[in-house]
Amino acid sequence: FPVHAKKAQEADKATKAPKFYPADDVSKPVPKNSVTTKSAKLRSTITPGTVLIVLSGRFRGKRVVFLKQLESGLLLVTGPFKVNGVPLRRLNQAFVIATSTKIDVSKVNTAKFTDSYFAKPAEDKKKKSEGDFLFEEPEKKELSAEKVEDQKTIDAAVLPLVEAVPDLKAYLGSLFSLKSGDKPHAMSF
Repeated sequence: FPVHAKKAQEADKATKAPKFYPADDVSKPVPKNSVTTKSAKLRSTITPGTVLIVLSGRFRGKRVVFLKQLESGLLLVTGPFKVNGVPLRRLNQAFVIATSTKIDVSKVNTAKFTDSYFAKPAEDKKKKSEGDFLFEEPEKKELSAEKVEDQKTIDAAVLPLVEAVPDLKAYLGSLFSLKSGDKPHAMSF
């Protein structure tokens, strides 16, 4: 087969004019160096010791005591568990109503409770066969003794503060509900 010498095409490409000329006023986006996540700003009506009404989830309608805001922006609340059955929980402030009722919880030690305290432990994923999937009952997850002990210590600190205010224990134990004709936007909590 005959071999032909290649033509010099590189010289032609260098002299060819571009099809698009960028406008002078087009600004290039400035790249962000780092993304920092900020926790949500706490609503002004929510202060430590405020009684909150839970609006969603398993404990909706219950009244709880706010202890502190966690790093993630979620609220750390407790029932207390002995009064209304609400354990130490994290709640989003969008799903609570702040009331005007307050107690002094400044002496309650909540330094131990962070978002990592509430994180679920990592589990090994197991392949299930069809028979296991259909007939196996889900196993009950036992609460660790440490968390039960922590709940008791928080309850022991909060309960005397609740009992010091007249009728507050009964108020925390009662459910919040609306009847027909109630106007929540016109209520003051």
